[in-house]
Amino acid sequence: MANILRYSPGDDAFDDLFRGFFMRPVRFEGQQEVQIKVEVSEDDKAYTVHAEIPGVKKEDIHVAVEGNQVSISAEVKNEKEVKEGSKVLRSERYYGRVSRSFALGQDVDDTAVTAKYINGLLELHLPKRAVARTKQITIQ
Repeated sequence: MANILRYSPGDDAFDDLFRGFFMRPVRFEGQQEVQIKVEVSEDDKAYTVHAEIPGVKKEDIHVAVEGNQVSISAEVKNEKEVKEGSKVLRSERYYGRVSRSFALGQDVDDTAVTAKYINGLLELHLPKRAVARTKQITIQ
């Protein structure tokens, strides 16, 4: 037996109009989109993460590591003001929080993580946690 659904073209149009509206912040023309761009590399002992976070003070960057989950967040404060004499002709400001989270293939040893922030580039060195080896038990 087939399932029957009632079709209402008004509902679909309304859903299409607002789909994703509340998911994306409103941006104005010419305003830069602030993102954390990440590059992750791996060797036998550790992961290395390079994250681009330009224009942010290192005090405003927060990194959290839990198991194989890495979270990077930053408080962004951009201000640009163009003045002529005593009148402000244009003022562009952005205040907000950006964040990025991702999972790695193996748990990280959170006691040995190091982080450096130089010229807008955050570098994380994330040593891999030693994998527990299986121990054979002899039965007596």
